[in-house]
Amino acid sequence: MSVTKATDADFQELIAANEKVVVKYYADWCGNCRLFSPKFKRMAEAEQNQAVAFLDVNAETSPEARKLANVTTLPFFAIFQNGQLLDTVSASKEEAVAELIGKLHLN
Repeated sequence: MSVTKATDADFQELIAANEKVVVKYYADWCGNCRLFSPKFKRMAEAEQNQAVAFLDVNAETSPEARKLANVTTLPFFAIFQNGQLLDTVSASKEEAVAELIGKLHLN
């Protein structure tokens, strides 16, 4: 699956429409966010993650989506299952995000 850009306008709809969702919160000025983008895209395309929707949310322009996950630092990742926030992690390491996504596969 590819990474979908989401905003406050469609965020609720996207997490409601997909059973399992992982969200990357970023800002244009965030260097670590930019560095993580190709890794996030690769994770989205991985065979084991085909049942998971991957969303990119600009934390500066989508304050409502940011509030839902209590974003404190960037990059910030959140997983949602059946529309509910399941867990979050603030990380720049692929392993930490992979571990977070793994929690979706367990449920």
